Amino acid sequence: MTDDKVKRRLTTVLCADAQGYSRLMEADEAGTLETLRRYRAAIAGLVERHEGRIVNTWGDAVIAEFASVVEAVQCAVEIQQEISNRDSDPSHAHPMRFRIGINLGDVMVDGSDIYGDGVNIAARLQELAEPGGVVISGSVYDHVRNKLSLGFDCLGQRPMKNVASVTSYRVTTGGRTAGRDSFPVDESPAPQGPAVADALRIRDRHEPSTWMGFVSDWLAILPRPVRVALTVSCFLILINVFTGMHKVWFHWPVAALLFGVILRTVLGHRAASDSDGERRTSRE
Repeated sequence: MTDDKVKRRLTTVLCADAQGYSRLMEADEAGTLETLRRYRAAIAGLVERHEGRIVNTWGDAVIAEFASVVEAVQCAVEIQQEISNRDSDPSHAHPMRFRIGINLGDVMVDGSDIYGDGVNIAARLQELAEPGGVVISGSVYDHVRNKLSLGFDCLGQRPMKNVASVTSYRVTTGGRTAGRDSFPVDESPAPQGPAVADALRIRDRHEPSTWMGFVSDWLAILPRPVRVALTVSCFLILINVFTGMHKVWFHWPVAALLFGVILRTVLGHRAASDSDGERRTSRE
């Protein structure tokens, strides 16, 4: 092995960037620089409290790394809360808000600096965050989703400049985006599968315009064989009603049809379970 071999490690990278920094500097250079210094000191204190370290600062950005994914996310939320509390001071004519991105990835180590896609993805994720918000990568989400009392909104795979797209999540606290105050948020829906998209469309209809709309929405979420069986059954019942109820006959074909659908569904689930079991056995 040679001495110049690149060292690598897996780490959690936090990237924080001040939103509208150039505009703030144009409005008040001295005041903006003083605010940035105070916020950097607060960020450094929170990073140290969560056993992280500041890797680099340039311009208005801060890069930090953490050995613990959970500590990194907790730190990010506390940073946004601390800055939000300070910005609530009426004396701040031009409040400064930060956007934060967090990624868990492999990085190259050069002295005290870190480089590579692990850092670049964190920087791109912060660009997806709204001012006062936190966006994390899918690798971070997998580690913290069951360990923190936070909410996570899936943003899907958003295109990011010069790096491969990754699934990202917006962090929320108590139904609100972490650190969010009154800033507009891009609420465009994340890419979803067909079944999820159908369910979301039905959920967003607060009140069907007619009973036919309600029935249509309800049928839309049922498996196709069940929908077909129910539709045919309704037609048989209507035929029996309009041809005269002096002789009721619809219950026999309807019962046979529903029994066939139930049997097919049970056998289908059993076959799927057996197939999954065989695949697990083959992998073992």
